[in-house]
Amino acid sequence: MTDLVMSMEESFQEYFAALERSGNKDRCYICCRTPADVKRFLGFNEDGTPIEAREYGLEDVVLPPKLDVMSYRGERPVCVVCQLNFDGIFMLDEQDVLRRVIAEMERRREHLWPEPPPAEAP
Repeated sequence: MTDLVMSMEESFQEYFAALERSGNKDRCYICCRTPADVKRFLGFNEDGTPIEAREYGLEDVVLPPKLDVMSYRGERPVCVVCQLNFDGIFMLDEQDVLRRVIAEMERRREHLWPEPPPAEAP
């Protein structure tokens, strides 16, 4: 078998194993974006061409077909947008802040998202 065929087969096995681990959901575990959503968020159509290419003169800019916008290698699929957000948190050495925010989201939801006051009757 050629390296390309073996690489493709390994990629498919990796992808399907990740889908199985995530309940057959091809979405980022953190933000729930699909691969197409991630490309759209980055300003590209699903085929890798810029969404507003003509308007901004970007006809020659295309995402390489090999560019992955999702990683299926971990416990759950993760998109490149979330990875970049976490990279920023890690570079700023704010892991402890992230843990506190997650704890707040888990334990103090009502504080973060209070119910609006009841509307007064006219």
